[in-house]
Amino acid sequence: MTPLARNARIAGFLYLFFSVFGIVRLLYIPKTLFVDGNAAATANNIASHQLLFRVGIVCYLLAAAGWIFVTLALYRLLKGVEHGLAVLMVVLGSLVSVPVFFVNALNDVAAMSFASGADLASSFDKPQRDAFVTLFLRLHHNGDLANEIFWGLWLIPLGLLVYRSRFLPRFLGVWLMAGCFGYLALSFTGFLFPLYEDKVFTYAQPLTISELAFMLWLMIMGARERVSSTLPS
Repeated sequence: MTPLARNARIAGFLYLFFSVFGIVRLLYIPKTLFVDGNAAATANNIASHQLLFRVGIVCYLLAAAGWIFVTLALYRLLKGVEHGLAVLMVVLGSLVSVPVFFVNALNDVAAMSFASGADLASSFDKPQRDAFVTLFLRLHHNGDLANEIFWGLWLIPLGLLVYRSRFLPRFLGVWLMAGCFGYLALSFTGFLFPLYEDKVFTYAQPLTISELAFMLWLMIMGARERVSSTLPS
């Protein structure tokens, strides 16, 4: 295995590994514990399944911390293509977005405290605690919506690097750049037209799934240097 192929597979493994942690809190926890439009039921679910909710918080933090290593692994793989674009990819992909993850984790901790009625939260009555749970969960969700701007923008330099690399398929680069607009649509719809957020999420899947295709390609196919077709004179 060439060093290039090894770097590609390492980047792909890290990409997939830490993405799974993020999915736990971003998709699994909301579908399992949150009841849309019912603050009391959501708070009761969190209080009854505190361990699961805590696992979601830990997974969210692991995904955030791990994403730094994902972008650095991709930087190592692609820096030779164009150094400036590789640096921009790291900045947009981790340095800007990762802090929002940690702030959002604090929102989850606050929501869990009010749901369980622990410490100072016990001084509020049940309907008030339920309302605070909803407030902090909405703050978390809005933080994710804001972060989706950067989840999209970092795909532009990444896609360009893949497109220009000559050791990865160009269609992946184009697909990744298209994925940027899927995330931007999700973010802007969530803020401007929240009632249509779920519908846009469905429509954006063919674009945002480009990341899954990319990480699987890196893990399975790796990267291959192109052999020059020039014949010796």
